[in-house]
Amino acid sequence: MGMKLSCQEQLLPGDGLRAKFDFARQAGFDGIELRARGDGHFAGRLPELRAAVRAGVVMRTVCPETDHFIGHFDAELRRDAVAQLRSQISVIAELGGEGVLTPASWGMFSLRLPPFTPPRSAADDHKVLFEALAELGEHAASEGVWLALEPLNRYEDYMINRLEQAADLAEEVQRELGCDSVRVCADLFHMNIEEDDLAKAITAVGSRIAHVHVDDSNRLQPGTGHLDFAAAFGALHQISYDGWLALECQLRGDPQTALPAAARFLARFR
Repeated sequence: MGMKLSCQEQLLPGDGLRAKFDFARQAGFDGIELRARGDGHFAGRLPELRAAVRAGVVMRTVCPETDHFIGHFDAELRRDAVAQLRSQISVIAELGGEGVLTPASWGMFSLRLPPFTPPRSAADDHKVLFEALAELGEHAASEGVWLALEPLNRYEDYMINRLEQAADLAEEVQRELGCDSVRVCADLFHMNIEEDDLAKAITAVGSRIAHVHVDDSNRLQPGTGHLDFAAAFGALHQISYDGWLALECQLRGDPQTALPAAARFLARFR
């Protein structure tokens, strides 16, 4: 079937998901990646989302949009992050989608910035993440979808920065649960900062990759920076990746021209 290309909903012009999807198709995209805010907001969108599905809008994946995640230092915020993801998993399953993404954390701490020493040990980091992923992986398996752990760069997170780290955790959860509902999301922008070799990082993880975020070295749309897309896509073809590519970035230029240009650029490699 081949790789499919989606665009995150906030980047698309149009009032409502039907209008956004119409534009997306004309621009060369196959679907929309949804964004999910916290406080039960995503579940609150169910009437809108159900109507969009009935209208033929293709929405297969969800990317959370919140200020706290499963690796937060605060236990109450960790519990809330798990609860929000459980809800998002159930919603995307009801819509006939494929999965939900999450980083370990975002903007919480960096080993590259003062004070350099995190307030939690590496062993406790691992315990917190494993417990959350095991619970969420079990729920995702029961709903028939996946949860993909997304490594972020060293300035945005300090726990999970490389694909191999995410894959190791996913494998550990699989051994615990007996299913592979916890996967890996590869984001090319973050990989460009953290991985020694884009292609080798992808092939080393292989089938653990359930989702790919496509953006350039400058965090703008593909084709505006210097990221080695040929190498990355060569590796994706090598592992027979046939999942979704989702555009997650800021845009240089007007969406009416920037988005079709990005789709045309990516078509060279798909």
